[in-house]
Amino acid sequence: MTQDRARSFTDGDVQAVGRASRIVGLQIAVACAVVVVGIVVAMFLFVISQVKPAELFGPLPHANNLDVSAGDVLRATILLGIVLIVLAGALSWFVTRRAVRPLGDALRIQRSFVADASHELRTPLTVLDARLQVLQRGLSHDDPSAETVVELRRDTRSLIDIVNELLAAAEVEGTGSKLAVATHLNPVVELAVDSMQLIGADRSVRIVIEGSEPVWTYLAPTSAHRCVVALLDNALRFSPDGSTIVVGVAATRSTVSVTVRDSGPGIQGIDPARVFDRFAHSGTAIDGGGNTRSGFGIGLALVRDIVVRQGGSVSVLDSSARGTAIVFSVPRAHTR
Repeated sequence: MTQDRARSFTDGDVQAVGRASRIVGLQIAVACAVVVVGIVVAMFLFVISQVKPAELFGPLPHANNLDVSAGDVLRATILLGIVLIVLAGALSWFVTRRAVRPLGDALRIQRSFVADASHELRTPLTVLDARLQVLQRGLSHDDPSAETVVELRRDTRSLIDIVNELLAAAEVEGTGSKLAVATHLNPVVELAVDSMQLIGADRSVRIVIEGSEPVWTYLAPTSAHRCVVALLDNALRFSPDGSTIVVGVAATRSTVSVTVRDSGPGIQGIDPARVFDRFAHSGTAIDGGGNTRSGFGIGLALVRDIVVRQGGSVSVLDSSARGTAIVFSVPRAHTR
């Protein structure tokens, strides 16, 4: 199984490197072609300006050693330009493949590490959940610890779901699979908010939900829960004490979106689009928030992986000194 997984990583990385090298090589080739065409056009205009129309296809004046016409010069220049463009394209393809190959190796090593670590974590977490289940069965309904054990089991299952998402994120070719039954998204969002309220309570950060319209999607409940938790975790880390985080649930005819808006200082020192890169870090420290850090971890990257596999998208809707809003959208499921 490990060999098959490693082979899939290698195949995926080879394809990723191939696509990247082709794109970069094409861009370099186009740039070289533009330069060559510019040179050819400049030479053409220069020859035209120096030769009379009647002499264009006749021998050049004062050509004592060579009987060459201006048309011959232009044709030779065009032919030379075509040859240079072809050579530039071949050279750019060769150079970019060699330059991008180490990136493929790094991607393969990273995905292998994530997959192996996730596999190692999943077994002890499953054992922990089983032991908590045994403990739960041995408690009476009026035991004061019963509710705590239920919450511990729920948190353990959340950890198992996170590990499963890490495994899914490590797969390059994974496109995700849609559920046959639609998921009611509103209860999933409410459960995620209820879980994260405990973290925000220590700093008096409130989390409220806006939007009561029932919406459904084919995104798995565990995946949807993980996405909302990741966005809330990011918002909590950058929210000032005593502030409010607003979670909005909305839908259009074809999509369902969840927006998490905080009151932090906004994204600073990094392009907002890059916060979805794994372990992205801002270039400057962020002040004014609560438990702020300059890193964004892997949570937002997992959100992007999950929703993209389902045909959705995630983006920074707004970021300023008044706060940041991040929204993810997935295809809507119609129950009627």
